[in-house]
Parts: sequence; structure tokens; C-alpha cells
Amino acid sequence: MAQFIALALVLTSAAILLIAVPLARRGAHGEPAPRAAIGAALVILIGGAACYSAWSNWTWSQAPEGNEPQDMVARLARRLEHNPDDLQGWLMLGHSYEVLQQLPLAVRAYERADRLAGGRNVDALVGLAEALALGDPAELDGRAGKLLERAIALDPNSARALFYGAAAALRHGALPLARERFERLLTLNPPEKVRPILEQEIAAIDHELADQAQGHAASAAPATGAAPAATGPASVRLNVVLAPAMQKGASSAVPLFVIVRDPRRPGPPLAVKRLESRFPQRVDLTPADSMLPERRFAAGDSVQIIARIARSGQATGASGDPFGEITYLVGRDGLTNLVIDRLTP
Repeated sequence: MAQFIALALVLTSAAILLIAVPLARRGAHGEPAPRAAIGAALVILIGGAACYSAWSNWTWSQAPEGNEPQDMVARLARRLEHNPDDLQGWLMLGHSYEVLQQLPLAVRAYERADRLAGGRNVDALVGLAEALALGDPAELDGRAGKLLERAIALDPNSARALFYGAAAALRHGALPLARERFERLLTLNPPEKVRPILEQEIAAIDHELADQAQGHAASAAPATGAAPAATGPASVRLNVVLAPAMQKGASSAVPLFVIVRDPRRPGPPLAVKRLESRFPQRVDLTPADSMLPERRFAAGDSVQIIARIARSGQATGASGDPFGEITYLVGRDGLTNLVIDRLTP
């Protein structure tokens, strides 16, 4: 714009020189006409500026705004300052902040939308629950979980509410409820790429329920005096899931590392597995996955489990690597959801 203004000034000056200077030197009868020259110069200068200002589509009151996502979100936020009752605007702002990983701001935007809707808008409830859970998966045990139950009560066919509600049920060990919600998702004609994922979730739950039924039957069997059968090594059973907000740019060509650590003893991990980045994915770890014979986990151990998509290719991870983590009690916790829902700082 600065170059345009400079060029306009040059052309205006040329016009003044061509018209006003001859008038200043010689009038109609050969005499100088300074007043006519000054008048012509003012008409060209002021008239040109006035006409351009009136007919130009340039917004003089403000500089052009960028089209980067952050700029567009900032414009939306400013618009909502002048229109604070725009429910759809607050929902859009919450989603935008979530995409930008600005989760505290996403929570505030969804809370505003929820207040405007009087707690009756499913998108506001699910969006708020999602933003809370992405910031801290433990929220699925508290506020986020309650929000999801309210959303499902309002709309039993809300796909997002059912998905996160099933994840919360898995986290609580409520396998039949989780299975019911995944089954309902299948009846909603999900995209072809999503259907196999839901079917795998249901199959994993059925496998876990069968294991539980077999264990109950064994414990209920009468004693025969024979020595009890060996139960096998301690194991960690996981269902690794990728949160929707982390799915952009996901690739199976990037390795997935699942790592078991002792939170009380720093040092090499207790077990590690390198896998393809497929989600959801059933993962089982045993002491045989230990890197060192002297560092193994056993039944009764409380361990930290980390699942990391290693874009750097290294198990140690790097800034920007998506990951998730949970605490797991070996020998008591069964098949547990581990959600990859945050980025390495």
C-alpha cells in the first residue's frame, strides 16, 4: 500500500506541474495567473484524494488482517466481544481453540456456550468434556464424565458423546456399557475408515469379558486337592487409542513406543515395545519385554505406562511427539484404555 500512495503522489505532482505551472507563468492574455494556478493545484490534490476515498474499496480505518488460523480466531473472539450472545460463535471459538491446542481458552469458550444454552446444548457439553479430557484424562472420572452422561441423555445418538462416553466407561472398567455405546455407534453408519476401529474395540471388549467369565468360573470351581494351575507371568493389557484432536498428520510409518516405567525408581524402563502407529491397537506387555533381567515388573506393582508416537524415531521422544500416559496396577487392572491426547513440550 505504501508503494501505491507514493506512486499516486508522484502522478498528482506531475498533473499539478502540467496544469498549474503554465497558469502561473502566463494567463489567457499572456499575463501570469497565480491564483488560477493555486486553485488548479488544490482542485487536483484535494479532489483526487476525496474521489479515491469515496469510491475506493480500501478500508482506511484499519490495516488488512492476516488469514493465518490465529488471526481468524482472534477476529472471531473480537466479534464475540460485540455479540456475546452468539451461541454458534462461542461453539466455533471453542473448537478453534481446541484445534490450536489452547485448551484453557477452549474450556472457557465452551463454558460460555453451555451457559447460553442453559446446559441443553449437546455440542457445548461434549466440546467442554473433550477439552477438559484432552488437558487431563483424569477428568473423564470427574467433571468431563458427568458432562458426557448429560450429553448422551439429551441425544442418545450423538456420535462424539458416545465415543467419549465409551472411553470413560472403559476407564472405569464398565465393559458392558462401553460395548453398548460402541455398538450404538456402529448403527449410526460411521465412515468406512471408522467402522473397523469400532469393530476392533468391540472385539477387544468381548475378549476381556470372556477372560473375566473364565476367571470367575475357575474361582467358583470346587477344590479338588490338586495343586493350583500356574497363572502365567504378570501382564499389562492395553487398548491404545488416538484422540480425535491428534489424528491430523497421523501416519503408520511413524513408530509407536509403549513403555512401562517404575515411577519410584528412575532409570531404564521395565518393558518396551515398538509397534506400528495403528489405532486403536491392543497391546500386551509381560516381563519378557524387559530390557534388563534385573528390571522387571511383577503382579502387585504400580507402574507408569506411556504410549508415544515417535515422530523423531526415538523412544526417548522429542518436542511435538504425541503421547499419553496412565498409572496401572499389575495383576489387578485388566484391559485399560490408554489415550494419546497431548504433545511433548
